[in-house]
Amino acid sequence: MLRKSVWVLALLCPLAQAGELTVSAASSLSEAFKEVATAYEARTPGDKVLLNFAASGALLQQMAKGAPVDVFASADEQTMQLAISQGLVKAGEAKDFASNLLVLVVPPAAKVMPKQLTDLNGATIQKLALGNPDSVPAGRYAQQALQQANLWSILQPRLIPAQNVRQALDYVARGEVDAGFVYQTDALQFKDKVKVAFTVPLAKPVRYPLAALAASSHPAEAQRFVRFVLSADGQAILRRHGFQQP
Repeated sequence: MLRKSVWVLALLCPLAQAGELTVSAASSLSEAFKEVATAYEARTPGDKVLLNFAASGALLQQMAKGAPVDVFASADEQTMQLAISQGLVKAGEAKDFASNLLVLVVPPAAKVMPKQLTDLNGATIQKLALGNPDSVPAGRYAQQALQQANLWSILQPRLIPAQNVRQALDYVARGEVDAGFVYQTDALQFKDKVKVAFTVPLAKPVRYPLAALAASSHPAEAQRFVRFVLSADGQAILRRHGFQQP
């Protein structure tokens, strides 16, 4: 799947016209960035935004393998720091543009509503979905919370890994698992298909950074898109989708 995504992005590169931007963004930004891209294009005629959504870690791998990306928006600061350490993003370029909350969701038909992390060790939670912590920031946040609660090792047999946070959300919405860790904004998108049980306590806040890539073919346009996301209009769109101030 990753190799195919890089190949598709590579095909886009020779076809791109001046002003065409490829924006790789975390899966949890899907709806918000679609609206951001539409608003940006309306404000800057001639510019076209090509959106590529996946888990932040998968996007990082794509860029490291040479995928033609102009702007990267990660769901956590750790992945952005890795992009900087690999020379994909220049130091000092990344800007936090939003924040989020991690929540536990259950299917609408759930008979028992967990109220805290320790409740996950009960008999009613046999399957628990979360993004793969190796590549999905939401899964990494969930792992840290469970470790802090001394539950990570205990719950290992019940964990169902997902390729990204939206897949974890789908598992819950379809009733294939008893609960799952997702962002608050994801739960809002599926408010008729999942119920929020509680907000997960985290040691560090969930912040989203973005930056133009050092190797962008359209550096001026990439910086213009970053500025739009950080602008009052861009921030208003993010607020409508449930994201909070960075």
